Amino acid sequence: MVIRDKVRQEIDRMPEGVVVSASDFDIPRQYRATLIKALNQFEYAGIIKRISKGRYYKPRTSRFGELLPPEKEIVRDFLEKDGNTIGYITGTRAFASLALTTQISSVIMVGTNVSRRPLSRGQYRITFLLQPNRIVKDDIPLLVILDALRLIKEIPGSTTDDAIAQMTVWIKGLSETDRKRLLELCRAYKPYVRAQLGAILEYLDFPVEDLLETLNPVSRYKLGISSTILPTTKNWNIV
Repeated sequence: MVIRDKVRQEIDRMPEGVVVSASDFDIPRQYRATLIKALNQFEYAGIIKRISKGRYYKPRTSRFGELLPPEKEIVRDFLEKDGNTIGYITGTRAFASLALTTQISSVIMVGTNVSRRPLSRGQYRITFLLQPNRIVKDDIPLLVILDALRLIKEIPGSTTDDAIAQMTVWIKGLSETDRKRLLELCRAYKPYVRAQLGAILEYLDFPVEDLLETLNPVSRYKLGISSTILPTTKNWNIV
């Protein structure tokens, strides 16, 4: 079969909105140049679209026009590799799922264990947040909570008090096992994040003595969190 025809068949079977690269096609390595040429031809014909160098998707159309792939597809190569989790979506888009903001951003922030430079894909700007813990799929919801505390002053459309009040609600709803895991993960974060989590958990009557011992007793954390919202702030030197 002609390579171009085989590539077209695979494209026809592709779900709309799924982002692929040349390595996703079942074409022998020695025909890679022919594969790339075929992809360029299909892009020119409008059959597929290029989201970034070497990455394509089959567009889907709604009554409002052509749609971009889902954000997870746009950054999928930063989230998974060989079936393993290597990253997760965090930042404003993830914080919206926690009801910390209602704003929609064109920035997709990815938590990763590898330092990377920002880049653009389509209308999106991709930024990266270095995660100090090893990224495990089951930990991701907890890492997002800790990232929200880490970026507490940068959550758009929210005050620190509003964010802390909502975070307290989320953490209150966690199981005891998840709270313990949250404490473990928090130890890798900076002191001001540990102080916030400690104050929230103490307010919820969860034991936090071990976490308090990881902090310098003379350090002060200027976060602008009201003691009316979180009465335990003074115990954690949050001002």
